[in-house]
Amino acid sequence: METKKIFHAPVIHEELNSLKAGDTVYLRGSIITARDAAHKRIYQLLQEGKPLPIELKDQVIYYAGPCPARPGLIIGSCGPTTSSRMDVYTPLLLEHGLKAMIGKGPRSAQVIESMVKYGAVYLAAVGGAGALIASCIKKVEAVAFEDLGPEAIYRMEVEDMPLLVAIDARGNNLYEIGPRQFARI
Repeated sequence: METKKIFHAPVIHEELNSLKAGDTVYLRGSIITARDAAHKRIYQLLQEGKPLPIELKDQVIYYAGPCPARPGLIIGSCGPTTSSRMDVYTPLLLEHGLKAMIGKGPRSAQVIESMVKYGAVYLAAVGGAGALIASCIKKVEAVAFEDLGPEAIYRMEVEDMPLLVAIDARGNNLYEIGPRQFARI
């Protein structure tokens, strides 16, 4: 039986470098959320040389906008959004220390080149599984751009969030490898 592969946030480089496209990992630690509007603001601040409201070095960003919590819960459904919408901003964030991204769907060639250059990974979360993912979130707080509502930046403490390594730090891409494996059938 294979042992449970744990991945920590903020990123521990030895763990990151051991990941291979296709690996299942369970994320533990502190991550942040950011979607389109927050990425645009972060990008603008970086372009202007202004300080960021969050640390990017060794950070994990989850492309999600959490739903409001029902009474008695800390968060509502929290599923991934389509990652390609962040592709225009991602290379600059990687240049500034971002090490892992969580979302759904393929990434552009430019993002993958930047991931290899800066040693980052892309983790896929299952779309439609927002309630399951929410059960892995133990604490949540808005930390920046609160005027954006669900698209604000949130810091989350997660425990055993199930993810798939879609693109590893060497550029191996499950979105290309997987279909080739099944094409021979």
